[in-house]
Amino acid sequence: MLKVQNENKGMRLLLLIMTAVSLSACGVHGDSRYESEAQTETSQRVDTGYVAAGVGDYDSADTPILMKKNKDDNTVTFLNLEIGRQYTLSMDGTTRLYNKYGESISLDQLAVGDIVDITFYKDTRHLTSMRLSERAWAREDVEQYNINFAKGEVTIGSDVYNLSRDTQYLSEGRIIEQMDLNEADVLSFHGIENTVLSVTVEKGHGYLRLANDENFVGGWIEVGQSVIRRITEGMLLTVPEGSYQVNISNNGSSGVKRVMINRNQETTLDIGDLEVAKPQTGMVLFSLDPADLELYIDGEQVDASQPVSLEYGIHQMIARADGYQSVTQYLRVGQESAGINIVLDPAREGTEETSSSGSTGSEPSTTVDTTASYYRVYVDAPEEAELYLDGIYVGITPCNFRKTAGTHIITLRKTGYETRSYTIQVDSEDKDITFSFADLAEQAGSTQSDETLTGSANSGQTEETEEE
Repeated sequence: MLKVQNENKGMRLLLLIMTAVSLSACGVHGDSRYESEAQTETSQRVDTGYVAAGVGDYDSADTPILMKKNKDDNTVTFLNLEIGRQYTLSMDGTTRLYNKYGESISLDQLAVGDIVDITFYKDTRHLTSMRLSERAWAREDVEQYNINFAKGEVTIGSDVYNLSRDTQYLSEGRIIEQMDLNEADVLSFHGIENTVLSVTVEKGHGYLRLANDENFVGGWIEVGQSVIRRITEGMLLTVPEGSYQVNISNNGSSGVKRVMINRNQETTLDIGDLEVAKPQTGMVLFSLDPADLELYIDGEQVDASQPVSLEYGIHQMIARADGYQSVTQYLRVGQESAGINIVLDPAREGTEETSSSGSTGSEPSTTVDTTASYYRVYVDAPEEAELYLDGIYVGITPCNFRKTAGTHIITLRKTGYETRSYTIQVDSEDKDITFSFADLAEQAGSTQSDETLTGSANSGQTEETEEE
């Protein structure tokens, strides 16, 4: 009995040993299969070097000027101010755009010329965030300003800002030169602290020529509120782009037209259909303060203690006195009698005793002559182009004119080529100066002809209304 029990115990022990060996073998086989599959999966992976960027991740930062927005390929171009170099970054759904207060905005709400703080990945050239710089300021769509390139200053209202070597000048998404700016342009200014970093032309200028104006030479032309000028033979006016009412007057004759001025294009306005009326005059009585001020009408001094007879139309008036700020403005005479009060403000210490009021635009301060007893300004290039100084025809380049210190506009015109104007700063030194400008660009689709100055070929079109 005992023998049988011992045999049974031996059999159970043997079964337990065999089961353990079997389970151990199964476990080793399962581990080898999983390791083999893991090795195969690992060998099939490719290291692309791409690391998904999280919101706010970046490795580079800059405070540049926004130069270009390209929605077609989702890129933006910037200008680094320190080295003056442009670079382009890509955008996608992870790019975050903010105003200076940290509020989310769209790309349309950012403008070329804006100063922005950006973060990006340098290697992949991917923009991660762009925000209007908190330190930057903007003065947008400014019509009234004064730029003094000689002093490196721009005055807007009562504020004076500095221009630096890093200041960029932009028009239609491209960099231009200082002298490409024109007093007729509407500009936006962006800067940090007291320095202007970018100047953008928001509204450019075109050119206006009068045709059949023989009966109105010596009279006046008003183009909207932008330009008031005396009409001279063959004049070419620089006018801000846009639609305007044009008033023409001379010796009691007057008329009204409408004209559309396109950027960088020349428009000819025919005024030959305006009637020439018999001159009419009105009596103007002036009240003066101070009483001994000097009064000039159309360049001639008048006795303001008595009524002054003036022809109907526009006249230039200058009032000045020692110790007071001079005033230059335009008078419109259109009735038999009128009274005008002139009060001069005391001159402020350290300022020039001159001021102006009335319309923007002014009478050209420089007269053209052919004498050789003055220092001259020479324009050598481009050759065979019509040269206008402050709208007045000078001659065919190369040519020269009398040197007068100050800011002037030189306009160059040649049939079949794009008309260009430049703002120049003429110094007061006792010496001649010379300018050479770039060749004029040929007009697309145009053909050259022997058109005279009074020809009627237009780049723009005019709209006319009934004369008054």
